[in-house]
Amino acid sequence: MEEIVSQCAQGLSMSRVEVQFLGTGDAFGSGGRFQTCFYVSSETTRFLIDCGASSLIAMKRFGVDPSTIDIILLSHLHGDHFGGIPFFILDAQFRRRTRPLTVAGPPDVEARVHNAMEVLFPGSSRVQQKFAIEFIELNNKNKTTIGSLTVTPHCVIHPSGNQPYALKIECEGKVIGYSGDTEWTDELLEVGRGADLFICEAYFFEKKIKYHLDYKTMADHLNQIQCHRIMLTHMSEDMLQRLQGLGIDWAEDGKRIVL
Repeated sequence: MEEIVSQCAQGLSMSRVEVQFLGTGDAFGSGGRFQTCFYVSSETTRFLIDCGASSLIAMKRFGVDPSTIDIILLSHLHGDHFGGIPFFILDAQFRRRTRPLTVAGPPDVEARVHNAMEVLFPGSSRVQQKFAIEFIELNNKNKTTIGSLTVTPHCVIHPSGNQPYALKIECEGKVIGYSGDTEWTDELLEVGRGADLFICEAYFFEKKIKYHLDYKTMADHLNQIQCHRIMLTHMSEDMLQRLQGLGIDWAEDGKRIVL
C-alpha cells in the first residue's frame, strides 16, 4: 500500500508538459496553415520548436504570450522555420521585454538571425534591447543543456545554408523528437526511438523528392522508430487531401496535446 501511495505521489509531482502546434504548414502556406512553430510549456519553462515567418501571428491568434517564452530551438535556417525571429525580437522590444531569451540552432545561427533582421528591418540588429539574447550553436549528437532542457541534434539531409538538424528534446522527464525537414535518414530512428512524441514531416503522400520526407517512406520505418506517439506535420496540399483513413495522427494549427 505504501508503495502504491509513493508511486501516486511521484506521479502527481511530475510536471505537466503540453505541446501546442501553432504552425504546421510548409513554406507555401498549404491548407492556409501557419509556418512551422510548436509551443511547449511545463511548470519550469516555455519554449518554441522552430519559429517560421508567420509565428508571431500564430502566437497571437492562439493566445500564446511571446513575453513568457524562454527558449527558441531551431532545426534549420530556412525562412519557414526561423524567419519569425526578427518579428519576435522587434515585438519584444516594443513591449519592453526584460526576460532573457535563448536562441539555439545550427552553426552560425546568430549571424543568420542578425542578417535576417537587417534585411527586414535595417538597423534593428544593432538596437540595444532591454533583455539579454543568448545564441547557442548546437553540434551534431552533442547533448546540450539549455535551462531545464536537454537538446541533442542529429544531422539530417536538407541543405539550408548550414547544417540542418532533427532534434531530440528532454523536458521534465518527457522526450520530444522532431524530424525537422529531411529526406529519409537512419538518424530519424535515433531521434524517434523511445520518444513520448515524435513530430515528423510528411510532405507528400508517396511522391519522393530530394530533401523532404513522404508519408509512405516514414510509414515503412514506423516499427523501427519505436516512439510512443507520432504526429505528422509540414504537409503539402497532396498530403492534406489524403489524411482521412490514415490511422495515424496529424498536427493542425492550434491543436494541443499533453504528454
